[in-house]
Amino acid sequence: MNPPLAEPPATSGGTPRPKDEELARRRAAVGELGHELRALVDAAVRTTAPDETLRHVADHVRRLTAELTGGGQRVRAEIPTVDEFPGGPRMYSPVTGPGSPLAPPVEVVPAAAGLVGRCVLGIAHEGPPGYAHGGMSAMLLDELMGHACAAAGTPAMTISLRLRYQGPVPVGTPLRIAARIARTEGRKLHVDGSIATEATPDTALVTAEAVFVAPDPARLRALFPHLPATP
Repeated sequence: MNPPLAEPPATSGGTPRPKDEELARRRAAVGELGHELRALVDAAVRTTAPDETLRHVADHVRRLTAELTGGGQRVRAEIPTVDEFPGGPRMYSPVTGPGSPLAPPVEVVPAAAGLVGRCVLGIAHEGPPGYAHGGMSAMLLDELMGHACAAAGTPAMTISLRLRYQGPVPVGTPLRIAARIARTEGRKLHVDGSIATEATPDTALVTAEAVFVAPDPARLRALFPHLPATP
């Protein structure tokens, strides 16, 4: 991840990014809320509480939702002030974002060849009982392979992703996701990835091959109109 910018730029909508200390506090608050929301989601999909309890909790959640939306909300495609895009922290990423109630979240670290991500999927990510939904594997790999492109100095977007499911991915189990750049062809990057358990890292449960492309500046601006202006 890139460090916070020393002089944070304003968004295209005119909202300035917080300064370093404010940014750290805001990210901590976002992460704390995300942690509690993940605990709530996990409790919601595992509970055997009676109907009355579910309705009582639903009333509480409606009030909390109103409290969060009452202070304003960002619009579609607006870059959160706590994010650095492209190539930096994404606090609300459904894969790595500590502020996302959907994320495991994956912790990404450099490896000898590329990157390694570690996480534990929960019951909320289940497909067949006890195992992750196949789409979760695709999302984990797509995200980490994109991180590998950014780490290589070329933030890029997926244009193809091919997966081979060699075994079910268990929930409630430490997982190891790997990604590395296999080769580059101009603006195209060919990336390999895999998912295994931490206990058996050499036994791939899912493997992937993907092609990413780095958009040219005009295309990047068209896709992401809220990017800060380049000085």
